[in-house]
Formats: sequence, structure tokens, C-alpha cells
Amino acid sequence: MSDDFLLDEKPRSRWRRFLSFRIAGRTLAVIGLLLVLGLLLYYPVGMLLIHKIDDDPDFQAPAPPEGGSYAVALAAALVDREVAGHGWPANDPFFMPGWALDNMPNYQMGIIAALSRFALEMTDQIGRTRGTSQADPDLDKATGLLRYSGTVWIFDFSTSWAPTASSEQQYLSAARALDSFNRRLSAGQAVFERRADNLLGTLDRIAADLGSASALTDRRIEDHSGDLIDFRADDVFYSNKGRLYAYGLLLREIGRDFEQVIRERDLVPVWEQMLDSFRQAAALEPWVVTNGAPDGQFVPSHLAAQGFFLLRARTQLREVSNILLK
Repeated sequence: MSDDFLLDEKPRSRWRRFLSFRIAGRTLAVIGLLLVLGLLLYYPVGMLLIHKIDDDPDFQAPAPPEGGSYAVALAAALVDREVAGHGWPANDPFFMPGWALDNMPNYQMGIIAALSRFALEMTDQIGRTRGTSQADPDLDKATGLLRYSGTVWIFDFSTSWAPTASSEQQYLSAARALDSFNRRLSAGQAVFERRADNLLGTLDRIAADLGSASALTDRRIEDHSGDLIDFRADDVFYSNKGRLYAYGLLLREIGRDFEQVIRERDLVPVWEQMLDSFRQAAALEPWVVTNGAPDGQFVPSHLAAQGFFLLRARTQLREVSNILLK
């Protein structure tokens, strides 16, 4: 091989190495840019895919077994829909897009709060025989599980470094306990006392819970209405919305369970009017929740509007209770 050929080959080798470095550098730059874009889109796109406020007023649970409770079946189906069907972002860790959501988690936890109150009423009144102190084991279990925190992931480092039961696991176990109660009720192994005093007590407890929600709303309006930005107004709004939605569905099915009592007391028109108020209250869903001054000209007070519908539903609930007292 001649020296001239070797001299001619060295610049060519250097040029190839230079091109390969340029190509590798550009490839790395493109990969880096794609990673940055992926990270930038990960949360907003993931949030859009996860986010769902399901306020379908016509949601129906599978029919309970013969002799079972429609309201209990609805409670179990609602838990299953929200937790297993839509997912539970309230306990998502920071590396999951659901961690950045707040409206959906508050809405879902409002639903669970209402179901927890209903399960407690079932345990204390409807699901036990008059004069006995024995609580139904399935109802008692469901009540405890539904009161579990909604923000617990598979790890809760504030209490232990070991894995723990997640919110989803506890709530789905509560749904299975409610279904178990209905099967036992159908088989004559459980109690569902369809008495007017039980219905009255349940309605009074629901009204009291709505009164607490109204007081929290009123406090938020009093302390922060007219603020330039109120970052907590949507939390209160969607928590109330979840409660109102769940109570509206539960009361619809309670009406089927206590149909005889409602007809005997001529409550059908008043009951339907009350259900319609719950539907209207739960249907409110502005694009952005604002906590403007109640008499503001340009910025609305969505909390005040929701509070009006909430109090109207509660007032009509009290009207039903007053008729049952007569």
C-alpha cells in the first residue's frame, strides 16, 4: 500500500468519525427533547384521561336478590363504579398523573362520605330488630371500611414502612360486605326493618349531615368570598356535589324500599319533589368554580348557588320528616 493512499485515507476516517459524532449528538438531542416533551405532557394528558365526574342521575344498580334492599344494592354498585370503574386518584403518589387532580378526588370522597353515613344508619337502625343491640356483622364491617381514609396508598409511611391496605381495597371490601348483607337478607338471615320510625331517623341523619356541609360552605363564603383567587372553593364545591349526588340516588332507592310507608303517608308527590331538588343540586358543574361576592357583578359565587340548592333539598327532606311525625 502506498504512502499516498495512507495519507489520503486519514482525512476520510476523521470525516467519518466527525459525521458519526454529529449524528449521535443529534440523536441524543432528539431523544432528550422527546423525553422533556413527554414529561411536560405526562401530567396534563394523564389528568385529562383520568378525570371523570360521573353525575349520571339515572345510574342504576343491578337488581338485588328477591327480598333484598334496593338502597343497599345501590350503595355497593356506586362504590364499585367509582373505585373499580373510574379509578381512585385521591391516593395516587406524586409520580402518577392523578396526584395532580383535586375535583375528582373531592367528588368521590363526598360520595363515600354519604355512603358511610347510610351504612351507619343501616347498622344502627334499619338493619337490626327493634329492642335488640346486636349489629349486623356485614353492615358493621361495611360501616367501618367506608370510614377509612380515602388518601391511603399501598404504603402509608406516616404509620409504618410496611405495605398497608389501600383505600381501594377497603372500599371494595365494604361493597362486598353490602352485597353479602343483601344475599343474607334475601335468605332470611338478616333484618331490614321497613318501619316509618326507621325511615324518619335515616332522613333526619341525612338532613343533619347536609346541615354540616351547608355550615362549611357558609364559612368558606364568609371568610373568602371576593378573594382574587380561592384555591379551596372547588374542594368544598365538589365534596358537596358528591354528597348530594350520592344522597339523591340513595333516597331514590330508599323510596323503593319503603314504598309502602311512603304511599300510606301520602308522601309520593313530596318525595318526588325532594328527589328533583337533589338532582338539580348535584347537576351543577361550572368549568371553573369561583367564590365571588354573593352580590358580585362579574365573578359569580358558585358556592352560594350550590348552597341555595343544598338548603332547598334539605328543607324538603325536613318536610318529609315532619309528615312522618304526624
